[in-house]
Amino acid sequence: MSSDENISEAKVDVDILYIREVDSSLEPPMSEWSSLELKLPENNIKRLLYEEGAYRPDSGEICAKYIPLSVSSILRHPYYRYPGVKDPGIIEALLFPEPPVKYPDDGQKLYLAICDEAGISPIRRFYTQLVNDHICLKYYGINQKGFRAIALALNYNKSVTKLDLTDNWINEDGCFHLGEMLLENTTLSELNLHGCRIGAGGAKRLFANLHKNRSLSVINLSRNHLGDIGVQYFAKSILFGASVDNINLSFNELTGKAVISLVEALEINNILTKLDLSWNKILSPNAIFQLCKVLSQNPSFVELNLSWNSLSGLRIGNAIKNLMSNRNVKHIYLNNNMLANVAINPIAEGLFIYKNLITLDLSYNPLGPKDALILLLCLKDSKVKLQNLYLDNVYVTKEFLRCRREIMSLKNRKNTVITWGGVKSRFVPELSDMREIVLNRADTLCKQTKKSRVDIALVILQLCKENKEPILVKEFGRALRSNGVFLDEDLLQEFSNCFIGPCKGKTNKTINLVELAEYLERKWPERKLPPTPTN
Repeated sequence: MSSDENISEAKVDVDILYIREVDSSLEPPMSEWSSLELKLPENNIKRLLYEEGAYRPDSGEICAKYIPLSVSSILRHPYYRYPGVKDPGIIEALLFPEPPVKYPDDGQKLYLAICDEAGISPIRRFYTQLVNDHICLKYYGINQKGFRAIALALNYNKSVTKLDLTDNWINEDGCFHLGEMLLENTTLSELNLHGCRIGAGGAKRLFANLHKNRSLSVINLSRNHLGDIGVQYFAKSILFGASVDNINLSFNELTGKAVISLVEALEINNILTKLDLSWNKILSPNAIFQLCKVLSQNPSFVELNLSWNSLSGLRIGNAIKNLMSNRNVKHIYLNNNMLANVAINPIAEGLFIYKNLITLDLSYNPLGPKDALILLLCLKDSKVKLQNLYLDNVYVTKEFLRCRREIMSLKNRKNTVITWGGVKSRFVPELSDMREIVLNRADTLCKQTKKSRVDIALVILQLCKENKEPILVKEFGRALRSNGVFLDEDLLQEFSNCFIGPCKGKTNKTINLVELAEYLERKWPERKLPPTPTN
């Protein structure tokens, strides 16, 4: 205890530096202590603007989180005016299909889009020509997938009037798309499918909607292997009202059945102006007669081509004459057929009676000079309007040439074209001496074999020297055989006809050896018998 007391009693010396006067005996609260106050400069621009009253952090509207109301009732609430949230397109995207893209009518952008979709290269020429009136894709080798793009690009095109796809193989799918294009297109007037080999199946798809197209008037279907069945599909579209009036069906292996199908369709819708059936197998004259009969009733028909079909006979001639009764028919092509004689007379009568035909082609037919002259004489009538008469490879006489000169000298025939194959002069046969022929034949037979050659002249001269009397044919033959000359019976009979001797009886002919020997000496003077030795 004593130690603690000593420590407490010890005094500590303190230096007083400053004495503050306190008004009250109570100390200030801790919040007013100066050591707790720290003022920093304000750098937040928004806070400075807020203090000046130029900025407000909220929108002034109450948050939708605290509004227990439906969207439809917000705008009608008397205390809140918060607008409903507008749909950014979610409902349309979920409930409605995507709106289609609209392309210009020329089809250029649509063509590029379809080619890109199909993964094929676009055809630059087709793309650039879509704004022209003619698209030419001859021999282009178009991809089979490309015909869909071509057809869709032409659906609503207003500028293209002619489409040429010559020698581009088109399968059935391509024909389908082209057929659909014909259903929509209202501008295309000419379609060239020469050598596209569409076949009967392609024809079925191509012509399915042809009767609904009102603009197409010219179609070339040459070299397409249509056959009779393919033409039946085409005839069906004509029957239903197709407006095509210029048709080329050459090189399609057609027979009379195809012609009958066309006739049945034309009886209902007879609007053709030109028809080409060349290079086919139409051998039936009845089918051609029915066709010409129907076309003769068509006031707008102008041209018919039936070349290279092996047509022949009188009925074909009458059919052509019947067709000429149509005053509007101007051109008929019948070259490379089998027309002659009986078929030419009705044709010539038609030329003389109806007088309106301008071109008649009968080249490479087996016509005779008389047939050619009959046709030519029709041109002497000034009312006959024929300007082109083609008779290539037909031989004529000098009378034909003289008549042609007279016709060409007429005023109305200055521009007339008349062709022919050649001039056939009058043949006068030269009469040959039968004795020359018989002796040359016998001499040739005697020299055929090298081992046993015999001179026929010396043998006959020796026989005449031994016996100058007329000899029977049989005896003459035996005498020749004994000397090594073997002639047949017919040739021996010709000796008796050429060197006639007196008959021995009614049937036994003889040969005049003296006359025969004299002729041999004149014919072969160098052939003489050796001199007979004298004793």
